[in-house]
This record gives sequence, C-alpha cells and structure tokens, in this order.
Amino acid sequence: MTLRSLHDRSALAARFGRDPAMHLMELGDLDDLLWPHTSWYTVSESGPVALVYAVGEIPTVLAFSRPGEAGELEELAGALLPVLPRRFFGHVTGAVGKVLESAYAARSQAALLRMVLTDPGPAARHPGGPWRPAPLGRSDLPELLELFAQAYPGNWFDHRMLDTGQYVGARQEGRLVAVAGVHVHSEAYRVAAIGNVATHPGVRGRGAGGACVAELCRRLGGSVEHIGLNVRADNATAVGLYRRLGFREVTGFTEALYTALPHAPAG
Repeated sequence: MTLRSLHDRSALAARFGRDPAMHLMELGDLDDLLWPHTSWYTVSESGPVALVYAVGEIPTVLAFSRPGEAGELEELAGALLPVLPRRFFGHVTGAVGKVLESAYAARSQAALLRMVLTDPGPAARHPGGPWRPAPLGRSDLPELLELFAQAYPGNWFDHRMLDTGQYVGARQEGRLVAVAGVHVHSEAYRVAAIGNVATHPGVRGRGAGGACVAELCRRLGGSVEHIGLNVRADNATAVGLYRRLGFREVTGFTEALYTALPHAPAG
C-alpha cells in the first residue's frame, strides 16, 4: 500500500467522528489552535490514520485503531517508517510498537488506558468538600509550574491550554495544591481530553484531585459532548477514581519514547 498524506480537515473529522471515544485526541488536534502543527497519514481510503503532532522538543505520533483494523494499522506503521522523525513519543495500539521497533529503540514504555465519560451523573454529584476548585489562568502559571515540579515532574504541558479556560485548581491556605486541565479542548469538534491532573504530595488522599476532575467535567459538559483522558493502567488509585466519576475504558495502548536505530530508514 502507498502512504498518503491527508490535508482535508473535514474529511478527517468525518473519519474520526465515527469513533470519537477512540479518537478524542485526533479530533481535538483538528482545532484551529493545534491544526498547523499536525501531519496526517494513511494507506487506504477509509482505514486508520496516523497523526504526527509537532509541538515541543519531541514530536508525538498517535496511531490508534479498533482490533478489526489492527492489521491495516500495522501496515500503515510500516509505511510510515521512512518519514517519521528520528525521535518521537509514540502512543499506539495493538502491535504497532513492534513494527516501529524494527527501526527504533523504544524506552520508557508504559501501558495506558483511554477512558471516556459515559455517565456524567457521578461527577455532577461529586462533593467538592473543602476544596472549592476554581478556574486558573495565565496569571497562575508560575504556581502551576511549581506544583507540577513537586507533584508531576516530567509531565507534558502546553501553556496555551490555559487560554481555553479549562484548567481548575484547589488551594489550601492560598497555596495551589491540586489541578486538573486539558490536553485538547475543541468546541468545534465537541471533544476534550483531560490531562495534567496533579495533587501535591502533602494533601494526597484527601479528595483534592477528585474534586478538581469533577469540577472540570462539569465545566466541560457545557461545551463538548465527548470527554476522555489517558491514565497509566497500573495506577489503580487514579483508575478507581475515574471509574467512580463515571469514566469507562475504551482501549489500552502503549506509550514509549522512540529513537531511530543507526542506519534506520527514518526521516
């Protein structure tokens, strides 16, 4: 099959719109803010599409499909090898990682779950307790970065997402101690992906993080139809919290940092 580059945003939206839970990130990346940083590839008229998202020092590659399209997604991964960056973060389903490892060394591999909000009731009823999460903006950036350094070092954070108005934080004695935000938020495509959920070690286990996620879900419900998130499969505490808030698993996938092997056919 021949690798094709795709440029029609409406056609991509139609493809991903058939399975928005699986393709939350791709739909969000069609938004005006993120679209200029994306490249899209396929090997068929209606099959899987891979995304190369070039923001930050290291690009990210997304290649997701349902099991029925797994073989075609692997073919797409093989066709992509000559054009992929020499170093990238990969989020891939099925055996795509094995295909990539024919030309790349993979490290920091982790199993993750994609979860989506299927029942907004629990989040709507979730008590805020003493935390009273409130919106965060650009003026809160220094405090937010300090919290991430203490509670979530090495996280992927795009400062521009603060401008969406979809970050909320909880404070203790005036100090920011918990946060929940978004990796993508698109009113045009009606999707949001929650991310950068972090709680200061000193207040973990006291409901601050859950209160922030619940408040964010309530806020997002006014502008989007599909709300999802990614979480490490081995983080039983976080998975349990999201289930209690009304999220359910859509798929498992692998996250890794890929670096081209010597003489590998990478772009």
